[in-house]
Amino acid sequence: MTETGGSARPTRRVELTLRRPWFALYAGIRPTLVIGGRGQPTQWGVGTWQLPDDEDAALAVFLFSRGWRFGDAEAAIPAGDRRAWEYRAPALPFGRGRLRPTGGTAASDSGEAR
Repeated sequence: MTETGGSARPTRRVELTLRRPWFALYAGIRPTLVIGGRGQPTQWGVGTWQLPDDEDAALAVFLFSRGWRFGDAEAAIPAGDRRAWEYRAPALPFGRGRLRPTGGTAASDSGEAR
């Protein structure tokens, strides 16, 4: 039996919007999200991911097709930061993507009741 008491780490939810260009020279490719060194396939659109609240989190996104990796983008999300983030994929199957905060609230002005 596992304990669910006071040893649980505090977590936060971060919203990430994955956008593909309206015109791209590739089709059927889905992004891969890497959080803390662990990759997970995702889909285009809005999603939320759980991150530790008491430490910085490394976030990376890339696209992969038939041995070709492109659209890499990375960001470090500071501890307690709850802003929404956005990834924009490149229109061509080479080059880098963009990952940046789009709004929401930073840790100092989160306004959440605790």
